[in-house]
Amino acid sequence: MKFGLIAGNGKFPFLVVEGARKQGASLVVAAIREETDKNIEDIAEKVVWVGIGQLGKMISFFKSEGVERVIMAGQVRHVQIFSGALPDVRMIKMLWNLPQRNTDALIGGIAAELAKDNIELIDSTYFIKDRLAQAGVLSKRKPDETERGNIEYGLKIANEIARLDLGQTIVVRAKACVAVEAMEGTDACIRRAGELAKGKLTVVKVAKPNRDMRFDVPVVGTPTIETMIKAGANCLCLTADKTLIFDKEEMLALANRNKIAVIAV
Repeated sequence: MKFGLIAGNGKFPFLVVEGARKQGASLVVAAIREETDKNIEDIAEKVVWVGIGQLGKMISFFKSEGVERVIMAGQVRHVQIFSGALPDVRMIKMLWNLPQRNTDALIGGIAAELAKDNIELIDSTYFIKDRLAQAGVLSKRKPDETERGNIEYGLKIANEIARLDLGQTIVVRAKACVAVEAMEGTDACIRRAGELAKGKLTVVKVAKPNRDMRFDVPVVGTPTIETMIKAGANCLCLTADKTLIFDKEEMLALANRNKIAVIAV
């Protein structure tokens, strides 16, 4: 069976290519010109570059390569979708039929278009399940009583925001919500929280309730901890078994050096 990858930005696409190679799977890449790191060409079996609105070109590429299953990996920033990129006919028809244009609707529309050509969109962690956060305290330091209170409060708010498809992350201080993620992404949300209330911040990042693992899986890594350090955040809470950790050893070593508690629940 041949696999395809729709590659966004960041490390996620590279890890999928690496994971596929380790498992001996054949995988070709549709790289998004506005987002994907050009170094993807150095490691992928075959790459075609498509504009963010070129849905028809992307599907035609997968069909010509005999792809049966496709993975989406890497963020495509929402601002890019609304940046004035010129969509092709197939993308226009897909967008026209969407009831709304949030993340789930957009990716669901792409999945439906792939299915019309007998291509299945599958779990984005298919080749890298070993990188999912396991339940429990992941750092040397456990969250203290104040941080556990922030987590308990934050999970209620974050899960509701995620359910509404507004974002995956909130930042809490003293059981008060300091910042909520929207289109800007997790790191920008944390930075904004640090500008508003630096110090003693707890970051809560969740997967949506009944998360479809084909879509928008939460991701953290060393840059998350670096941003937390600058913002004065001391604790990070993740959704167990549904959050990908990139560079886990490096990330946790940095957290431990800075006495940041990391927990997956």
